[in-house]
Amino acid sequence: MRIGNEPQIDAPPARRPRRPGAGPLAACLVLLCAGCRDDMYAQPRYEAYEPSTFFADGTSSRPVVPGTVARGQLRADTAYYEGKVDGKDIEEFPFAIDEATLGEGRERFMIFCMPCHGQLGNGRGMVVRRGFSPPPDFHSEYLKKTPVGHIYNVITHGYGAMYSYEARIPVRQRWAIAAYIRALQYSQDASSEDLSPAEQKQLAEADRPGGPTQDDRKSLAEVQK
Repeated sequence: MRIGNEPQIDAPPARRPRRPGAGPLAACLVLLCAGCRDDMYAQPRYEAYEPSTFFADGTSSRPVVPGTVARGQLRADTAYYEGKVDGKDIEEFPFAIDEATLGEGRERFMIFCMPCHGQLGNGRGMVVRRGFSPPPDFHSEYLKKTPVGHIYNVITHGYGAMYSYEARIPVRQRWAIAAYIRALQYSQDASSEDLSPAEQKQLAEADRPGGPTQDDRKSLAEVQK
């Protein structure tokens, strides 16, 4: 630029403003490009059931070492886990049966068993009334004399048209169901002589015409305590 007789002075070129973050962004792109490898995806390992030339049998999946027991899967108590001792069905329950166990067994029975076996265990459930083949009556003489271990095993492994409930019902709940089935069997043939004196009194009061009075209820409550 010239003014008068002064020599021309060229102005410096204008500098472009830098975009903030351009440097870190470029560094990230470089790192990402360097990490674009498939080593994590294509790992040097065998997939399930993949053939192998390393082992003599040609398979990569190896058999379990004999005697191996998975953590938490030691089932040394055959009476509890299998319902058998020395290969025979047990006659007694492997643990004490209380009211809570019977209550749990009734709940599980109503969910898993009632559709076929019915509420009373007589084999007249709703599924049967819709055309399904009826299961045996729990109140037959044969099943009333059957060892409780057999009932547990049928629940576990299934029988006939009934499929296995091993994967659906835990071990203790299977025993609870077996206990409730026993209670159902006893209930159909029970007599008042099987009850305690307090329970016999309560039954007699309930059978009276008009039912128990308020005073009777108080006395029954005291008897129950």
